Amino acid sequence: MIPFSVLDLSLIVRGSDAATAFRNSLELARQAEALDFHRYWVAEHHAMPAIASAATAILIGHLAAGTRRIRVGAGGIMLPNHAPLLVAEQFGTLESLFPGRIDLGLGRAPGSDQETMRALRRDPASADRFPQDVVELLHYFAPAQPGQRVQAVPGAGLDIPVWLLGSSLFSAHLAAHLGLPFAFASHFAPDMMQEAVALYRQRFTPSARLDRPHVMLGLNVVAAETDEQARFLFTSHQQQFVALRRGRPGQFPPPIAATDGLWTPAEQAGVDRALACAVVGGPATLRAGLGRFIDRHQPDELMIVGAIHDHTARMRSFALAAEARDALAGAR
Repeated sequence: MIPFSVLDLSLIVRGSDAATAFRNSLELARQAEALDFHRYWVAEHHAMPAIASAATAILIGHLAAGTRRIRVGAGGIMLPNHAPLLVAEQFGTLESLFPGRIDLGLGRAPGSDQETMRALRRDPASADRFPQDVVELLHYFAPAQPGQRVQAVPGAGLDIPVWLLGSSLFSAHLAAHLGLPFAFASHFAPDMMQEAVALYRQRFTPSARLDRPHVMLGLNVVAAETDEQARFLFTSHQQQFVALRRGRPGQFPPPIAATDGLWTPAEQAGVDRALACAVVGGPATLRAGLGRFIDRHQPDELMIVGAIHDHTARMRSFALAAEARDALAGAR
């Protein structure tokens, strides 16, 4: 069976706070490690009331310190928000503290809205320099050469896996060109998934970092004891998605019994399309849905997103996902 991993947005649920979100993330990371999930990633977002992982490298250090062997990383760092040297130093520090356990995923989106971009002092044209910035960052991780004036200390010469993240053909093409592993954001933007993965695999150029293409796909998974319970829990994610589309983000909402009348048919269609890569249900539905997704899309890894309001229910959902993974492995 392919590896299963966790993407955690360190959710701040309605009426709670970031400190609680961090405690919950650490508890989930420890459970993920015990259940043999391969990676535990957190993502950079800014000025989002429901997401506590803005200072991504700091949170990665906290999670790595609280676990023993699971890989911990960024899914991802929005590189246009940062100087490549600074990212190399941060992740060089993490790798030095937690050797062999740190991943660096890179994206070119802002992770915020236009006003927040300005507050970050981000140049609107910085996304256009993303390929050059990735190359510069990779250079800082290479062994320092005699006479090299600008070095990442720590960072130079460290073996830190670098991934490119994306939801379009752009990042797929760049990852293939640079010979890097590729993670597609199918958990919220699945429209170009098949085309992007095909392009990446067809055009992949082996590199010193990777000898063959390696694809990870994001998948929303909400599992419970019954299909009905899982569908109920999933309404939190649906509500949050509509709120973001309306430009009114808030803390992550509790689930609701019915969504009728809460959004327009057009908004419902948008939710259905954006969250099409989702498996929501009880154990039997979960096993069948995971099996179909893996068989159809043939990822090398699966990154599971479990956006659930109740922390205990979220922990149970990932436990059920691990049981489904193991059951599928035994049947193959």
